[in-house]
Amino acid sequence: MTNEVSIIGAGIAGFTLALSLHTQGIPCAVYEARAEPQNIGGAVMLSPNSLRLFDDMGIYEDLKRLGYSFDTLYFRDLAGDLKETYPFGSVEKYGYSGLRVYRYQLIHLLLKKVNAAEISIYFNHKFSHVVSETAETVTWQLIDGTEKTSSLLTGADGIHSRVRKFMYPTLSPKFTGLAGITAAVPTANLKLPTPDYKMPVTIMSPSHGAFVIAPQKPDGSEVLIGKQKRMPELSREGWEQLYTDKASTAAFLREDAELFGNIAVSVTSDIPHDGINIWPFYVIPELDSWYSGKRRVLLVGDAAHAIPPSSGQGISQAVEDVVMLSMLLRKGRGDERDLKWWQDFRQARLQQILLLNARVDQRRLPKIPGDTEGEDAKQGFDLDWLYGMDAVKEVEKYVAGS
Repeated sequence: MTNEVSIIGAGIAGFTLALSLHTQGIPCAVYEARAEPQNIGGAVMLSPNSLRLFDDMGIYEDLKRLGYSFDTLYFRDLAGDLKETYPFGSVEKYGYSGLRVYRYQLIHLLLKKVNAAEISIYFNHKFSHVVSETAETVTWQLIDGTEKTSSLLTGADGIHSRVRKFMYPTLSPKFTGLAGITAAVPTANLKLPTPDYKMPVTIMSPSHGAFVIAPQKPDGSEVLIGKQKRMPELSREGWEQLYTDKASTAAFLREDAELFGNIAVSVTSDIPHDGINIWPFYVIPELDSWYSGKRRVLLVGDAAHAIPPSSGQGISQAVEDVVMLSMLLRKGRGDERDLKWWQDFRQARLQQILLLNARVDQRRLPKIPGDTEGEDAKQGFDLDWLYGMDAVKEVEKYVAGS
């Protein structure tokens, strides 16, 4: 079909875009290089700004049953004293608590919804390149040489996006010099300092960074443990080798555990290797445009703006992207003025989140000798601007005024 939107990538952004377009009455199809959706492991954090949108899609109630609900992250010093709190949700204020859920479970729910809507999904269809673009259509090719023509081609194919190369052939993701090392551990291993000890918690050390413990699974029977590490960039093979070296990564999590107290010593005493993950933090330099010159090729999610996971907003921002874009494409909207408003709105919001990330990282990383903590790091967290924003209402307000 030439009147459909082709979506490259069967991940969270791709499936959410497909459902959003379907809701708007816009035909679409999803193309994925793999034989099934990728499961890159681990749980993800979802805040009220995205849960509100998932609720509109009809998957929130099922999602909530699969995840661990919470409202607050706690920051403690090495003595165990509470130093600060970080809000992550509130039914009273925002309509939703925060949620921690396994990525594969979210993808499974989205896939089930996509199938129920009879949206076409083509697995084992690897995108190669854009052949040509006109004012009305885009022709593109699969790796096997098959050509397809669509009204729009949307890159929802992640930080290493192949679609993005059409617009930015020489651009590469930038490594931030940080990586997160995490593991999933049974909560039964955890010895809490007091019966009322609250989690998720970040235990902070000025000299050794921070140790994070976050419950997951609906009953909290499992916790994620994690530390951030400054390190040089590795090649793809180097990252893969580090990922397979589970003994070394487990040793890093155990390193200096006694400094963070008996809670860290207990939870690192037996780390299952199958639950260990490494997350190098990469970003995409701010792009001049998320859409091509003739507006037939678009980028969303990590393909347009990969951000580090410090504030737990990566998925939520991708969901906001695609819902707002789908609404603008309804009934033929999506001219240059609309797309520029969409990108400007999204980028302004992302800049605020990058500043928030920096403030969280200042609490989780060892202080570099000679550096002084900025005023931003000393401020509390007022995140009404983040969780209270209603993406649907923002688009409706723009459309009404344009």
